[in-house]
Amino acid sequence: MTSECVQHAEQQKVSFYPVGYLHPPHCWCCHLQDHLWVLIMFGFKGPKCTPVLRRLILWVLLTNIMLAFYCLTNPAQVKTRGSQEDTCPLSMAGLLKKNVTRLSQSTKSPSEECSPAVNVMFMKTHKTASSTILNILFRFGEKHKLKFAFPDGRNDFFYPSPFLCSQVKDYRPGECFNIVCNHMRFDHQEVAKLLPPDAVYITILRDPVDLFESSFHYYNRAVPLTWRISGENKLEAFLNSPRTFYSPEAYNSFYLRNLLFFDFGFDNNVEADDPRVMRDIHNLSKQFDLVLIAEYFEESLVLLKDTLCWTMEDILYFKLNVRKSSSVSRLTPEFRAKALEWNGADWRLYRHFNTTFWARVEAYGRERMKREVNELRRRNAEMKAICIEGGHAVEARKIRDRHFLPWQPVGESSILGYNMKKDIDPKFRRICEKMLTPEIQYLSDLGVSLWLTRLWGWIKDAVFTA
Repeated sequence: MTSECVQHAEQQKVSFYPVGYLHPPHCWCCHLQDHLWVLIMFGFKGPKCTPVLRRLILWVLLTNIMLAFYCLTNPAQVKTRGSQEDTCPLSMAGLLKKNVTRLSQSTKSPSEECSPAVNVMFMKTHKTASSTILNILFRFGEKHKLKFAFPDGRNDFFYPSPFLCSQVKDYRPGECFNIVCNHMRFDHQEVAKLLPPDAVYITILRDPVDLFESSFHYYNRAVPLTWRISGENKLEAFLNSPRTFYSPEAYNSFYLRNLLFFDFGFDNNVEADDPRVMRDIHNLSKQFDLVLIAEYFEESLVLLKDTLCWTMEDILYFKLNVRKSSSVSRLTPEFRAKALEWNGADWRLYRHFNTTFWARVEAYGRERMKREVNELRRRNAEMKAICIEGGHAVEARKIRDRHFLPWQPVGESSILGYNMKKDIDPKFRRICEKMLTPEIQYLSDLGVSLWLTRLWGWIKDAVFTA
């Protein structure tokens, strides 16, 4: 192992075992050695090799391959924070708007007419309906030939590593982009280097209980901490005694606690009453122009349209990356309370921005909001009737065209997708295709190389698909 890993292991008295995969935050490549220790201690010491153990060994070996590729492709994590030379200049803001010149078609008076925003930072949080927002941004950016800041080789900016400009494909210091929207661990100072000063910062939050439930199930096979939880209902067993199964230093443990706080670059292991929680929340309030709420998705889109000075056509959508209802755990009030307590920092974050969200709705006007939501629903229903066979989402096994097949969690096919109608009017075919295309395929359509993501998809399907 590297000297850094050895020192960390000695300090933490780490024993390498499959439940936990303890590691220092900045020593990702050390997983290679860690996994080899797992193989030695658990794969080859016993006299028998059970099918479960064989699968575990194969999983570890394939994970090693992925981590090796990660180490080879991860750009140098050189910190150049604060350099003016690295920042997109103010003079570029006007030039980047050249492709979008139409006036807003909102209900504003002529004296209040505005130009559509083209410089947008969308902080894509996990399990919050963010994939649907991403599709909206992809369509708008593609339509107006805007410049995206994309990752290279994969669909995220080397998450969960903190974001750095060097993670952007073909980045050069001082280069300007219109839209940043892929998964990252947020760092405002780094992101700001990519965008003109007039960029609009938006993000989306979800009730922490529902987010925790979704994350727990979606990532459970990628979080070794959950592998030793017995019983039919692992989620309830975890919530009954979370500290029994949780370690802050464990591999992928951030999926199990305050995932929103982690996504925004903060310490996800802080307690809810820690003064840092409200300090971090207030900092986000200064950095983001609009925070959407997943539970009020249509109202959120109307506010988004108003903030960006876009049109109703720009925010039409189909729900993407949605789980089938049978895979969702319905938590009792008792367990919802336990989930809120465990995710206390996220709960304070959500409550704060839920309050500011409704203040924005009041300022927009309740009646006006109601009219706009009804119009959005009407337009969406029209598009659904035009585009979607059967008018609803279907299970992955029923999707005929793989171009519309969404990414699935490890070992499951719980994410729904769509079949596009065959006899669509040619004038609607292109927009239907775009609205139905999942994130991975859309990124490929936009020219992003996803070889590492696709390799990982092949490996997980090969190991876990029966």
